[in-house]
Formats: sequence, C-alpha cells, structure tokens
Amino acid sequence: MRIADKMNYDQVTANLGKNRAEMSDLQNQAATMKRVTKPSDDPLAATRVLATRTEVGAGKQFLKSIAQAKNFLEYSDSSLGELAEVLMRAKELAINQSSDASASAETRKVAGIEIGNLFSQAIQIGNRAQGDRFLFGGFKTKKPPFDPNGNYKGDSGEMKITINKEAKVAMNMPGDRIFLGRSTQEVRLPGPLETIREEFDLRSTDEDQSRLARGPASLTERTIAREAIRATSEMIEENLKKNDIHFPPPLDNNDSVRPKGTNVFKVLNDLQISLKANDKGGVHESLDRLDEALSQVVIARSELGSRTATLNAASDSLQKGAIDAKTLASNLEDADTFQLVSDINQTESTLKASLATSGKLIQPSLLDFLK
Repeated sequence: MRIADKMNYDQVTANLGKNRAEMSDLQNQAATMKRVTKPSDDPLAATRVLATRTEVGAGKQFLKSIAQAKNFLEYSDSSLGELAEVLMRAKELAINQSSDASASAETRKVAGIEIGNLFSQAIQIGNRAQGDRFLFGGFKTKKPPFDPNGNYKGDSGEMKITINKEAKVAMNMPGDRIFLGRSTQEVRLPGPLETIREEFDLRSTDEDQSRLARGPASLTERTIAREAIRATSEMIEENLKKNDIHFPPPLDNNDSVRPKGTNVFKVLNDLQISLKANDKGGVHESLDRLDEALSQVVIARSELGSRTATLNAASDSLQKGAIDAKTLASNLEDADTFQLVSDINQTESTLKASLATSGKLIQPSLLDFLK
C-alpha cells in the first residue's frame, strides 16, 4: 500500500486535533469543576440534572408561599390570643360583679365602661391587618371586615395556598367563624344530589300515575328519565369532588340542626348592658356565654396551630427534598478532582508524544533527497 505525504499530513492533523480537543474538554471541566456542561456530554445525566433543577425551583416557590402563609397564620393566632385575653378579662369582671357581696350598682357601672373598652378592643382585633391585607375578612382582604357595631362585612372564603404538588392549606380563617360563630349556626340542608333526586321523585309521582294508564310506553319513559337523572347527578358529584367543593351533609332524624355558635360581640355587648343596668341575673347568665365564646376562640386557635404544624412539616420536607435533589445533581454533573487531574496529565503526555512523533513523521520530504 502506497503511503502518500498527504496521508501522513492528514493522519497527523487528525491525531493532534483529537488530542487537543480532549485537552480542551478537560481544561473546561477543570475551570468549571463540572463533568456535564452541555447535554451532549452525557444526555441521561443532563436530563436528570434538569429535572432536579426544576424540582428545586418549584420547591423554592412552595417555600415562599409557605413562609407567607406561616406569617399570616402566626399573626392570626397572636391576634386570637389577645382576643382570648379580652374574654378572660370580661369573665373576671362578670364573676366579680355577679355577687352582691362584692359588687354594687356603682361598681357594675364602672365595670360596664371597661367592658365597653373591651368590646372596642375586640373590634380592633377583628380588623387586624398584616400589611395591606386584613386577617379575618375572608376573600375580602382590602377593607375592614367589622364595623364599629360588630357587623361583619367580609365573607366566608378561605384563601388556600399550594404547599406541594398535591396538597393545599388555608392561610386564613374568616372572621364570621371566629367572632360570630356563623359556620356552626347553619342549618343542615339536603345536598344538591339529594335535592335533584327528591324533586324528580315528587314531581314524577302524579305525572307517572296518569302515564301508567296509557300503557308500557310510560314506564319506558320513566325509566329513561330516571337514568338521565342518575347520569346527571353522577356527573355533578364527580365535578364537585374534582374541584374540592363540599356541601353540608343531608338531614337525618337524629341531628337536623348543627349546634349554634357564639357571637363574641353580642356577648360583650349584652354583658355591658347588664352591668350598666345593674342586672345581676344578666351578668350571671353571661358567664356561660363567655365560656362558650372563649372555647370557640380556643378551638379556632387550635386549628390555626394545626395548620401551622402542617406548614412546618411541609417546609421541612421541601428543604430535605431540595438537599437530596442537589446532592443527586452534584453526583451526576460534578467532576471528580483527582480523576480530572490524572486525565489532564495523561492527555498532556499523549499530546506531547503526538507532537514529537508527528515532527519526525512529516519532516522528511522529496526535496530533502533532491538537494
């Protein structure tokens, strides 16, 4: 086989280019300390690294939402702690003024003035805001939820934040639930599906009686209608579950009405009126209602604490997940320092050897023998 000079030149150029490319890649890894700097370096590792970075980025957004919700819940809990102190002070005054041995018309009048101040303090707590967002207004966070008389201007909405890919937690508690006990005052109504079925049964009873006289076709029509109602109700039920919408359970024979809640403002206002009117019986009666109001606030605080614990657990889980994801990404893309230095030395020696042998290979030419 005839070896031409051009073939030698091409071979030398290819070998030197390969050695220099390897040295360039190793120098780039040494500069960045990354084994994978582009997808072509290791497609599988690059895919996993991008997935972990996406997961870490989503986790950061979840952590921001959790931090905001925690501040909202903790401030709400602190405000309810003040409300509990207000109710405890009102109860203390009521106990002192419920007996003729330790109270008189004058002392009750003075205590009534203090109860009025406590009423105003409770209104201020109900209108507590974090930044420009009111805590207890439901979805209506831009305006004070309570007027000076204790009337609620907000709604019953709960602002839910996503804490991971599958879970949500409400970051607020509506004021009508805490201060008015409204969520426990609603009468249980039949659910939407039961209403559909009952309306069809009641409406179809008389109609079907007349249709039965016309023959089997009426039975077929009724069967088709019932199947249509069943399919429609199942579709509604599926959509309600999908959108996480819940209705009060249907009526039953044993428990048709929920227990009533306590209007905190009304309790304080009634106590104030009883004290100023020197009504010892009214003052004594307010003790049980104050206990109910205090219990209502304690239950609300416990729920807020439960939500805060959920957020703390979610935050810890996200932080641990971020550390695990970064560790995995580091194992996939970071360069091994000792291996990298060894490869650089080996490639450098190979390059020097290629340069030395290439010089000897291409040095002799036809002109050297024609001189």
